Amino acid sequence: MINFFTDFFSFAFLQRALIGGSLVAICASLLGTNLVLTRYAMIGDGLSHVAFGALAVAMALSAAPMALALPVVMLAAFLLLRLSDSSRVRGDAAIAMLSSASMALGVIVISLTSGMNTDLYSFMFGSILSMSQTDLHLALALSALVTLLFALSYNKLFAVTFDENFARASGIKAGLWNAVLAGLAAVTIVLGMRIMGAILISSLIIFPPLTAMRLCGSFKGVTLVSAVTSLLCFILGLFLSYALDLPSGPVIVLVNLAAFLLFSA
Repeated sequence: MINFFTDFFSFAFLQRALIGGSLVAICASLLGTNLVLTRYAMIGDGLSHVAFGALAVAMALSAAPMALALPVVMLAAFLLLRLSDSSRVRGDAAIAMLSSASMALGVIVISLTSGMNTDLYSFMFGSILSMSQTDLHLALALSALVTLLFALSYNKLFAVTFDENFARASGIKAGLWNAVLAGLAAVTIVLGMRIMGAILISSLIIFPPLTAMRLCGSFKGVTLVSAVTSLLCFILGLFLSYALDLPSGPVIVLVNLAAFLLFSA
């Protein structure tokens, strides 16, 4: 056991993966509590598909992937809010429209260029072990920003999450705080794609809050337990993937699933 941890922490890329991934897992779980309790539980999946389309365009144009993906995903998050507020297009339908169109755009761009390169493949399926020092610094900065903004707007997000109409009647600008939540989710999605990929990133948002809801009955309790659960599942999944020589993203998802099933029982 001691040799295992000695070997694990002897690799700089595994240390970066552990630190950066832990930060993103915590941010995703914090936001996931609000998203699961509203109609945006699958927003992570939708925005990750948007990010994939943006990354494909960035690769084709030889542009900086993250620099292009972040503003595009944030714009998509705000557009998603506007669409879901429409009487004709609601919640899950808006997410499905935006995600499928973005994925289609990404696939077409790939087909018109040289095909799926290694970088784009890693964003599609996740490659946390390829996290660079620059990626880690970006994760540190943006995770700190997301956590700080979440803490400062906690009461407003709580009110909007549980009773949006009452929040509006109390003078809270529900539209503004929904936009803040969507923006924070967009940042977390872009960061998390390096870890889990576009296909699996929504698991970091959905599983921890659902697991925490099996243990706690209060919003604050669910939020805190969700963060702890997400962190522990991520660390355990990363250790198991290293020990068993398996892809880290899918292993982390299965550990989250196991935690959910355990506490559901």
